[in-house]
Amino acid sequence: MHKLWASTYKEFLLLIRDFGGIAILFVMPLILIITITLIQDSTFKTVTDSQIPILVVDYDHGSVSEVILKGLQESGSFEVITQTDETTARDLVFKGKYQLAIIIPKNLSTSLEQKVSQNVDGIIAQFGLEDTTQSTEKPEIEGKEVTLYFDPATQLTFKSSVKNGIDKMISKIETQSIYKAFQEQISDDPSEVIFETDTFITFKEILPTDNDKEMIPNSVQHNVPAWTLFAIFFIIVPLSINIVKEKSQGTFVRLRTNPVSYATVLGGKTLVYLVVCLIQFVLMLSVGVFLFPAIGLPTLDISGRIPLLFVVATFAGLAAIGLGLLLGTIAKTQEQSAPFGATFVVILAALGGVWVPVFVMPKVMQTLSHISPMNWGLNGFYDVFLRNGSFTDILPEISMLFLFFIVTTLIAIIYNEKKNAV
Repeated sequence: MHKLWASTYKEFLLLIRDFGGIAILFVMPLILIITITLIQDSTFKTVTDSQIPILVVDYDHGSVSEVILKGLQESGSFEVITQTDETTARDLVFKGKYQLAIIIPKNLSTSLEQKVSQNVDGIIAQFGLEDTTQSTEKPEIEGKEVTLYFDPATQLTFKSSVKNGIDKMISKIETQSIYKAFQEQISDDPSEVIFETDTFITFKEILPTDNDKEMIPNSVQHNVPAWTLFAIFFIIVPLSINIVKEKSQGTFVRLRTNPVSYATVLGGKTLVYLVVCLIQFVLMLSVGVFLFPAIGLPTLDISGRIPLLFVVATFAGLAAIGLGLLLGTIAKTQEQSAPFGATFVVILAALGGVWVPVFVMPKVMQTLSHISPMNWGLNGFYDVFLRNGSFTDILPEISMLFLFFIVTTLIAIIYNEKKNAV
């Protein structure tokens, strides 16, 4: 035990003497999480919190265009700016000044009324409710197109959501027009209600609750655990460099002349860097609880979750340390360990769902994400933050993280023993 504490103290002295390394370990993750959360916060806000300015050119000036404009304004997602010329609106959008321009064609309302009336008359005639002996050839009514101009840099998801929303509004207008035309044909009393046009089928979202309060996900609950994991796993870079440096400076050779096992040396590093991981975690939580509300971001709610959060952070830290020990043991130079470690962390983050949610990945990548320890840690944090999970719920994730630590550490020890065997 004395040798372990001596090894731990050595690692502590090496760490505190490297001010640049301390800045990378503690300051850079804080800057990263603040920056990313500020950027992504708007994607988690309700639609009424931010409005996208769009251009609308209304050539119709009828009931249909009135409903479309009203629907866009009431959605809360858009700031509607009217334009009188399609060419001007198109140029503004294509130059990136606006994300979207909607062009409502001429005579859209009157053409829709004529088409619906024509169809309703035909249906009523088929049922013999109207005299067809004096039927005349009906004029062909051409379809109308609502033109959408998108900024070329606009994401496909935004395009799809806008097109689906407008299509839904127009479908509702067409349906109501059909009901209205039938009512005019069937009843002489305009006040009589035969067809109800209110939506019959609706949907309702049920969110998990905590103390009868709905748990609504926000940018902070997603970004704090994700980028905390990224910061924790990034310690494999300084840890592996530290091991390689000791090998190149002859420190390990001197240690081998003493009755100190490699496992003891790694144990000291594990204890020091585990404390570093937990300090990183505390700093990240503190930013979410105290700093984010001060700069207009949602507050990170950790009430009643602190013990489970520390459990997940501890085992995630062990997994990162095990990977760092293995990389430092195998690498021969700092030029090998530093670039490989940094790149490997980025790959694990991408696979684990830190940048892009796993469910939107291709099937192959979804399968590969299960081998990333960051994915296990992220799911553990989500179980606590978003799913109101218990210790039983996070047990599979922390078990995988601990097993990953044991396996990587054992491989490092065995590799070192075989390499130094005489």
